Amino acid sequence: MDKVKLLILKKFRSIMDLAMKLEQTPQQFGTQELLSQTEIHLIEIIGDVEGLSVTDISKYLGITKGAVSQSLKRLETKGFTLKQTDPQNLSRAIVMLTAKGQTAYWAHKHWHETMDGGFIRYLENLDSASLKIIIEFMERSETFLSAMLKSRT
Repeated sequence: MDKVKLLILKKFRSIMDLAMKLEQTPQQFGTQELLSQTEIHLIEIIGDVEGLSVTDISKYLGITKGAVSQSLKRLETKGFTLKQTDPQNLSRAIVMLTAKGQTAYWAHKHWHETMDGGFIRYLENLDSASLKIIIEFMERSETFLSAMLKSRT
């Protein structure tokens, strides 16, 4: 294998390692509390779509209601979420963000705008041939990683 191909593989592994570290590293989003990626993305869903119940969130994420409830319990303990009875259906509870949850929600949105914005500007300056190569590489990477994941189950 030539040096260029080895460099590409090395960079790909480095990107994967960095993505995993980022996923595992809790962050502060406008508050003093550290939030895991799971927690901030749950906050994002609640902030993006008003009036969701635990059942709605579990269907949206494709995970069990129990898993959602556990995550929500942690967020409620930290002061980011609360549940209120749905005035239109008294047997249903709606998950809402507290003021602290709203702060984290907007800080996370801003973080994405800042981080994604620089990357988007970079992509906007590429010609269509370069973009096509990047898309093909990403699609093949996705297929490869999906196959690896399936082989482990």
